[in-house]
Amino acid sequence: MMMKSRLFLVSLLLLLVSACTIGPRIHYNSDPKADFSKYKTFNFMPAPPGQQTEQYQSFTERFLRDAIEKELLARGMSKDETNPDMLVNFYIHTKEKVSSTTSPSMSMGYYGYRGRYGYSYGFGYGTDTTVRQYTEGTLNIDLVDAAQNNLVWEGLAIGTVSESDRGKVQEKATDAVQRIFNKYPVKPLLTQAN
Repeated sequence: MMMKSRLFLVSLLLLLVSACTIGPRIHYNSDPKADFSKYKTFNFMPAPPGQQTEQYQSFTERFLRDAIEKELLARGMSKDETNPDMLVNFYIHTKEKVSSTTSPSMSMGYYGYRGRYGYSYGFGYGTDTTVRQYTEGTLNIDLVDAAQNNLVWEGLAIGTVSESDRGKVQEKATDAVQRIFNKYPVKPLLTQAN
């Protein structure tokens, strides 16, 4: 009975650990001198002159803007297109990567050699190597003090992009932005009230 309960606890712990690792890795940096309570308004940073070639927003850009706006509004900020306290910039970067894992293996079979006894049956030791190619995506969100033109906070979500993710762009964008803003120093007002 004691062994079964230990096995159950180990299985539960492994399940919890694996549940925590699902999703992108989140990193953030914050200016220790910044007073985040003073930021009451925000707007998205305009594209630099000469880079405003697109006449429309992509779905991904629209979904990310909506998710970021929702997170900032939930923290008591309002959008101000003329004189914001904070400017928001974001971008996505993808990179093709390769990973390999090598593990010991044991094989058995017939081994031929020249000699008196001909062929033999036996065990052999070696290694198996698995190579995997994947796409790593990074979403970077920068928050800039508009008056100082100074970066005060940045959050990054880094994860593997799969083919199945491409059909869930809005869901994945919203999830990544929420995970990033979970690290933001100002919590949503609804959460603060509880």
